[in-house]
Amino acid sequence: MSPTRIGSGTRPRISRHVRLTFDQARERHVLLSPETVVVLNATGAAILELCDGERTVAELAAELSARYQRVVDEEVRSFLVRLAARRMLEVADG
Repeated sequence: MSPTRIGSGTRPRISRHVRLTFDQARERHVLLSPETVVVLNATGAAILELCDGERTVAELAAELSARYQRVVDEEVRSFLVRLAARRMLEVADG
């Protein structure tokens, strides 16, 4: 699947060479890969904590909507597309 096309049935997961962790020095969640550190805001971390390869994007958005008052499906997809383009996220059709 092309990283620029993430649909409702897509099942995203963090790539095997990437790790989501909390950086004590920055007091923020970060994505660590061999070449890059991506500092995340709270929303980005919440999205990625749900990216287990089992949940679909629609299920991710529903879970986030239950937690937060305003979740825009297109913004979640856009975030995932950007990470997939950087090969920090793997995507598979549902």
